[in-house]
Amino acid sequence: MHRSREHKIIAGVCGGIADKLGVPPTLVRIVFLLSCIIPGPQFLIYIALWIFMPKAPARAAHY
Repeated sequence: MHRSREHKIIAGVCGGIADKLGVPPTLVRIVFLLSCIIPGPQFLIYIALWIFMPKAPARAAHY
């Protein structure tokens, strides 16, 4: 799993999760925001994924 380069708003974490699951990035972002209503470590998990999840490899330009 990689952080997305194309579907990125803050760090690309939700975009990377969406790419892996094959769902729209907006859906993952909405689920994340709704989960913040429930007390828990959501922001800590997001920050940990931001730090430990590698960025997606850059796509080579085709000429």
